[in-house]
Amino acid sequence: MTLAVVPPQNSEPVFYVVDEHEHPEGASTMLGFWIYLMSDCLIFAMLFATFGVLGGNYAAGPAPKDLFDLPLVAVNTSMLLLSSITYGFAMLAMEKSRVGAMQAWLVITGLFGLAFISIELFEFAHMIHEGATPQRSAFLSSFFTLVGTHGLHVTFGLVWLVTLMVQVARYGLIEANRRRLTCLSMFWHFLDVVWIGVFTFVYLMGMLR
Repeated sequence: MTLAVVPPQNSEPVFYVVDEHEHPEGASTMLGFWIYLMSDCLIFAMLFATFGVLGGNYAAGPAPKDLFDLPLVAVNTSMLLLSSITYGFAMLAMEKSRVGAMQAWLVITGLFGLAFISIELFEFAHMIHEGATPQRSAFLSSFFTLVGTHGLHVTFGLVWLVTLMVQVARYGLIEANRRRLTCLSMFWHFLDVVWIGVFTFVYLMGMLR
């Protein structure tokens, strides 16, 4: 692009050549998604901090040792960890443009995610049946808020996963779908990392209190 600057009288015009920066397709999408992930980090950081402050206030109610079934939680954790591995296989298949293999790995990922949510709902139902409701104590309020927020994220991730599978089935591995699958990959692995923090900070450390 060439810009002309109007000079004072009796002077010749001055021309400047302005080189525009390249803007790769999808760059704004990826930047926006990274900003979203950072905002999610802040949300979970606040929830972890809240649990750290309130997690020991049982109000003469049940404590973690009375409620948590650690083997069941370990199985649930393995479901989410395995789903991250299978999503990684799906991304490898995407790089090789193997649509069928990628879709198969995404189905397996979704099944692991569904198993994770099912076990978590079973845990919540059992706790509520035992009278350990969110309003029973500050510990339970912060527990249900932190773990429930993570569970909602996984649920939204499953909806997003199914939506992308439909999009790929209709339009194939176009550039936009590849970019969306990459964003979901980052989101899914992010939830995996957050859950490792939950498992360590809430469940393991809770059993030691």
